[in-house]
Amino acid sequence: MEQLDVLIEDKVATVMMDNPPVNAASPTLLRELRSTMESFSVDRSANAVILTAKGSRAFMAGADLKAPVRPVEDMTAAELLDRGRAGRDLYWSIYDCAVPVIAAVNGPAIGLGLGIAAVCDIILASEQAFFQTSEINVGLLGSGSHLGLLMGRFKARELFFTGRPISATELYKMGSISQVVAADKLLDAARELAEELATKSPIALRLAKESMNRIEFLALKEAYRMEQDYTNRLLTFEDSEEARAAWRDRRQPEWRWR
Repeated sequence: MEQLDVLIEDKVATVMMDNPPVNAASPTLLRELRSTMESFSVDRSANAVILTAKGSRAFMAGADLKAPVRPVEDMTAAELLDRGRAGRDLYWSIYDCAVPVIAAVNGPAIGLGLGIAAVCDIILASEQAFFQTSEINVGLLGSGSHLGLLMGRFKARELFFTGRPISATELYKMGSISQVVAADKLLDAARELAEELATKSPIALRLAKESMNRIEFLALKEAYRMEQDYTNRLLTFEDSEEARAAWRDRRQPEWRWR
């Protein structure tokens, strides 16, 4: 791949965006990231994913405003009729990824970069990271709904209308970010968390991710009823009994995908 590095080790995938200098959201990067995230839903190579970026200047600085505008005649019919589809499909490939995705935000996450972090399952950030929807300052709009995933209604509107940034430390105080660490410790912290997740039953982890996605915006009664359905699905797999047997026997479980 041209703008993405992928390493899978001990059931943990590290996906690193690499489009210097600020990892702008080029069509190539969006396409490669989407296909990579979708791949984790169709194979068993990884039980957890770390999504990060090379360098320290930015996690992702949003759209590349310096890139030449593509002529209309070079666009497909789908691109012409729905110009936001590439970014939207990327978001859903992360949100719907079968296994948990940990965002290791190494620097500013702006525009689409903020949206990418927001649709991950857990966020860790370096001390110099900040998050921003600055589109209103450059004649665009977007990512307001993703701000709403990170904070309450009034703060989200303030930041969306003003285009002002919010620091990783402030988001940590709101409970949106799991850890804020020194830049040189970020990948180690993300790896430690990912390795913990990767020890879980791969079946239970995938059902847990799907369950959390499906209940996220439901009312309490409907949400809990759906959770019970997922519990009953998990009980049909050997991993469910193996988890309890390992706990009783004080040993490490042996997951068998059966």
